[in-house]
Amino acid sequence: MLYETLEVSLVDGVARIELNRPEKANALSECVWWELQEACRWLDATPAARVGILAGRGRHFCAGIDLEMLQLMRAEAIDFPSGHREEHLRQRIAGLQSCITALEECRKPLLASIQGACVGGGIDLITACDMRYATVDARFSVKEIDLAIVADVGTLQRLPRIVGEGIARELVLTAREFNGQEAEALRLVNRAFPTREALEAEVGRVAAAIAAKSPLAVRGTKEVLNFSRDHTVSEGLAYVATKNASLLFSPDVTTAVKAFVERRIPVFPD
Repeated sequence: MLYETLEVSLVDGVARIELNRPEKANALSECVWWELQEACRWLDATPAARVGILAGRGRHFCAGIDLEMLQLMRAEAIDFPSGHREEHLRQRIAGLQSCITALEECRKPLLASIQGACVGGGIDLITACDMRYATVDARFSVKEIDLAIVADVGTLQRLPRIVGEGIARELVLTAREFNGQEAEALRLVNRAFPTREALEAEVGRVAAAIAAKSPLAVRGTKEVLNFSRDHTVSEGLAYVATKNASLLFSPDVTTAVKAFVERRIPVFPD
């Protein structure tokens, strides 16, 4: 599938989804939002794609929402009567939320590879990913409060689960900028690297390692992790028991056990 604002490729089970508006610092235009959702659906539905990498072309990962789009959203609703205007904007925001949630709901793991600026909507993107990696000089900021708006497409819901309530509240209420080294210390990113080359090499290595695992087990593990995050421990245990009951007799288990006994690397079908 051809995209206007993304570059999508698939090599050896690893899908690479790149924001491709480098001249705009990969700001999120209307088209980017919907193409990201479509790309996540493609990743989810394509058996040969076992894991995804989300990256940005050029100097920056993502400069946040395109301000032209923000102005357009205000302009298109300005003449609506009271009540209708709010309903319209609520539906527009819900649509954008679904585009970000598509990353989280994709059954395949997504790794964010971050360099340069990652602000506003960029934070929404990476917090919906499964893992995050950055260069030490990457720049992060939850910028919405400086635009006199409330971050509304996922950061306020996901960031506290990653870095904790106190740190999240500090970051979103001050909009202060912090670098990749601090992001690693805050556990927003898994690791930070001195160069972009080192970043790309490690993200590729991690993605390749995941792609080599049983696709059934990888998808099942992400599903159980997401479920368990949003439920009690006892509910999570009951859920994983049901999940594994459906996997224990899968051909992938036979393949994995046989390879272990024979001391070789297993190869799993898509």
